[in-house]
Amino acid sequence: MSKISPIIKPEDLTWLNLDNEIVIIDASAGARDRYDEQHLAGAIYADVNNDLANIGDFAMGGRHPLPTSEQFSAVLQKLGVTKSSHVIVYDDKNGGNAAARLWWMFRAIGHEKVQVIDGGFQAAVKAGFPTTSKAETPKSVEKYDVQNWNLLLSNINEVEKVGETDNHIVIDVRDANRFAGLSEPIDLIAGHIPGAINIPFTENLDADGRFLSPEELDKKYSAVVGKINPENIIVHCGSGITACHTLLAMDYAGLPIPKLYVGSWSEWSRNGKEMILANG
Repeated sequence: MSKISPIIKPEDLTWLNLDNEIVIIDASAGARDRYDEQHLAGAIYADVNNDLANIGDFAMGGRHPLPTSEQFSAVLQKLGVTKSSHVIVYDDKNGGNAAARLWWMFRAIGHEKVQVIDGGFQAAVKAGFPTTSKAETPKSVEKYDVQNWNLLLSNINEVEKVGETDNHIVIDVRDANRFAGLSEPIDLIAGHIPGAINIPFTENLDADGRFLSPEELDKKYSAVVGKINPENIIVHCGSGITACHTLLAMDYAGLPIPKLYVGSWSEWSRNGKEMILANG
């Protein structure tokens, strides 16, 4: 099977209902009420906290650690996903952060047929995709056997070891004010990891909240990472959600998918590690 684009344009969604293998997933964070009122026809809801993470002690894995293989297997069965499913994911936030996290999770278990709607829920509605408020019934399927996360992952110890070495790059995708330590709306301390560079995920998007073209994204990230091995590129955010947006953008650009540091700033800032603060 030839590699499909990780991004699907909302204008290309009209054929979806013709394919019985299609599974549409609404991964909008904290939006169950909105989903119940209006969602794309056929879409099943996936909760960021309960389905895409295994939340515990924020100091051990951050605010959104990955679920176990067994947990994610159960989630996929609940969503009606099989290994032959063509999965279409969206959310209702500008940029599609939670959708990108679920995309990464699918790719990390070896599921290649997964795409994120460019522009998300709003763009799909604008393009004329039907919506509904009716309760959706997932397809009845057998358990999806999940073994391992097979995409590159990093951890707090590796980030501390390599963060300021010349042959590694640590990319923080949070907004510039959070990186600079000027504001922190979620975690306890404002600042960033020593040696990290800041490329906000919003720079992956145009003025309409759509992804830049693959060519533009390739030019943007190739200029930063150069010839550095993907295993030496680590991407993080606040809790391992938004970082996946940049991993998605890099894959869309045709670049290798680098390492994801899931714990991100939410874990780092709770472990007494060195931090660059606003006055530092």
